[in-house]
Amino acid sequence: MSGAERKPVSGTLFQKVCDAVSTERLQPFFRTCNGQPEDALRLYAWNIEISSAFHGPLHCLEVVLRNALNRELTTFFHRPDWWGAPALDLDAGARRSVLQACTTVAQNYTSPTNGHVIAELSFGFWTSLLGTGNRYDMRLWRPALHKAFPHYRGPRRALHQDLYHLRKLRNRIAHYEPIHQRHLTADHTTILRILGYLSPETTQWVRANDRVPEVLGRRGDVCAAAVPTRF
Repeated sequence: MSGAERKPVSGTLFQKVCDAVSTERLQPFFRTCNGQPEDALRLYAWNIEISSAFHGPLHCLEVVLRNALNRELTTFFHRPDWWGAPALDLDAGARRSVLQACTTVAQNYTSPTNGHVIAELSFGFWTSLLGTGNRYDMRLWRPALHKAFPHYRGPRRALHQDLYHLRKLRNRIAHYEPIHQRHLTADHTTILRILGYLSPETTQWVRANDRVPEVLGRRGDVCAAAVPTRF
């Protein structure tokens, strides 16, 4: 049976799904689809599909970013637990993030390592190190952190802004929020561009495994019921 011939979602089934997911959560999809229930449910399914597709590239970006920044901070402060260096002087928010990460690691591992702490620190934390902070530009970016991006020649501010916007995308995906209204093609381009600043080889590998372009191309057909929803 082709997508166009698939049996439409019944009113009873839609109502049960709507009740289970909640009308409030589905409201952004109703608005986009002019209040049409079946259209809204298809868009909701596509939003899940595209969120899932973005998870892979964002995963790689976050892991490669934190490893690169950790490497440069370890070198700069001459210690693998650089977050304990008195000269680091993190701002208040970053200090809280480090304290929480160290506490969580101590509670969850019998033999905690520096690697556990690095993995526990959030994308927001790593992004913040490229912000203004406690004079981060002079104290961290210029002497150390710019080296984490060997293929980037632009200013810190532009890089931080791009990562800040990607962090918002990541958090929306992590909390199952709508992302269908974003300029997702631009978001995807930004992920690959920043990953390229860090590791062109990893970018090439991500492109070979990346489902985002395929799923973006499916939106029109999914919303028109020409192909089945899937996620």
